[in-house]
Amino acid sequence: MQRFSYAAPKSVKEAVSAIAVSDRAKFLAGGPTLVDLMKNGVEAPSRLIDVTGISELNEFVIDGDELRFGALVRMSTVADHPDIKKRHPVLSEALWRGASQQLRNMATLGGNVLQRTRCAYFRDVQYPCNKREPATGCSAVGGVNRGHAILGTSDDCIAVYPGDWATALSALDASFDTVSPRGARTISIRDLHVEPGRTPHIETTLAPDEMIVRTRIPARNAYRASTYQKIRDRASYAFALTSAAVALDMDGDHVRDARIAIGGVATKPWRARDAERSLIGFRLDAQIAHRAGELAYAGARTTTQNAFRVPLGIATVEKALMIARARA
Repeated sequence: MQRFSYAAPKSVKEAVSAIAVSDRAKFLAGGPTLVDLMKNGVEAPSRLIDVTGISELNEFVIDGDELRFGALVRMSTVADHPDIKKRHPVLSEALWRGASQQLRNMATLGGNVLQRTRCAYFRDVQYPCNKREPATGCSAVGGVNRGHAILGTSDDCIAVYPGDWATALSALDASFDTVSPRGARTISIRDLHVEPGRTPHIETTLAPDEMIVRTRIPARNAYRASTYQKIRDRASYAFALTSAAVALDMDGDHVRDARIAIGGVATKPWRARDAERSLIGFRLDAQIAHRAGELAYAGARTTTQNAFRVPLGIATVEKALMIARARA
């Protein structure tokens, strides 16, 4: 790990001022991603801005219209909250299935949504990687890619976005309040992460000196009929082979509205809007749910190693829809 300077501001204003004076500064919160990457030599910030002492980033508000979570709220705090479990099970389940208890106690919601890929070629500096160093090549395309993306890929990158929390947020139309030296703005979850295209090293629309301060989620009664299902190689502490975040608004047995996002299979949190539209107005049964799963994976671009994840993903969507229907 290379040498770096350290600052511990006590306000958002101080944090923004601190990062503005260095070209290679990084914000530090829980640190599960950044510290790992620094140890691997992938990240080498010249300055760390430790934001964990900023009390205003611990906001936790549940009201009739909106959920608001400050960037420093821990994963475990939301996962364990009784109102979240009851009214928004998709959020609680996404967090419960997202990491070990130790990591949930440490990782923050603001940092979690920005976690970087687990691609082994990205994290091992001896291999060429367009995401780590542009225009050097993608070792995963012709390498071991069983766990790599099958949606949103390009010839330059097939690295999967690994997060569970952001997948659930994508289904629920979350947004993020941010600040930078240029001021404040709000970014929709659909606009935060970007597909790799020809520039895999650009992963989000955040500027390098911009910080997420708050997550906003519209609160709807329909979210009681929701779930987050995750299929993985082992029962805990593993990243998804496939996952599905589903929320339904039902009129009897018929679907009035549907939210579907899928994870573990794409280069960014992936909203399956064609699958959602296929459900509206129909009586939801296993056949209709299976068809929605097929539409969610209609654009999959597979390799011989990861093609098995298409039928697995379709089954995951089907299962999640039937669980959400039962909860309605």
